[in-house]
Amino acid sequence: MNYTDITLKFIPFFLISIVIEVLLIALWKKEKYSQRESLISLAILIGNRISKLIPIIPTAALIEFAWKHRISTISLDNWWNLLLLFITLEFVYYWYHRASHRIRWFWATHVVHHSPEYFNFSAAYRLGWTGAISGAGIFFAPLVWLGFQPSSVITALALNLVYQFWIHTELIPKLGILEWFLNTPSHHRVHHASNGTYIDRNYGGVLIIFDRLFGTFAAEEASNPPVYGLTHPIKSNNPFKVVFNEWIEIYKDLTSTNSFKERFCYLFAPPEWKYTRKKQNLREIL
Repeated sequence: MNYTDITLKFIPFFLISIVIEVLLIALWKKEKYSQRESLISLAILIGNRISKLIPIIPTAALIEFAWKHRISTISLDNWWNLLLLFITLEFVYYWYHRASHRIRWFWATHVVHHSPEYFNFSAAYRLGWTGAISGAGIFFAPLVWLGFQPSSVITALALNLVYQFWIHTELIPKLGILEWFLNTPSHHRVHHASNGTYIDRNYGGVLIIFDRLFGTFAAEEASNPPVYGLTHPIKSNNPFKVVFNEWIEIYKDLTSTNSFKERFCYLFAPPEWKYTRKKQNLREIL
């Protein structure tokens, strides 16, 4: 069973959840459901599924190399090894997700997921098309090197992302004691918010414990309701524009300078470095 097979099995659950959410937003909250954004997300999802059919040789080769040179072989025929896979995957996912926000090269793919300005279940499947090309698999290769079979890692990652579907909604309130260790809708609303105090917070997948351990946790505050979308919005309804906008911007930035240092920063510094640099150049001109 591969990644696609796993996610396809949950389609009925996803569809039922979306229908219920639409009805509750319209009939209970008396608010307009953003059909336009949902259709954009659907188009992007279709492109994402198609992109999974394209073999990415460097990523596959890296995983194969890690498995060939693994330091052990970890069987999943007992509960403690299953727990070990779950915890280590959560740890790796935290750092992968954090890098996807703090390194522009990876942000160019992940920015697609943060582009919706309405937070609902449709945002869950607005996923970029260039993750394999950018080399995101490098974060999960160490799990294979430790001894987990590639298929086990892929399955665990797929289930991790399936879990995250239900946390993309404004309809579910805080969940009491669960907020201490699980990634919940409240925590994920913070993650998707563009408010200054919420930016780059709550990177967890299923768990929120690593955010608490590494200082990236922020709780949702009633006095500071989340404002969704990007700090520099992609003003387009074209799915291709949404998906490739940041890559185009990176190309423009790279060709705007002859400095190796600046080109390196445009690729691998945090996304906001670009805007900080432009402000510095403006001050120099003035």
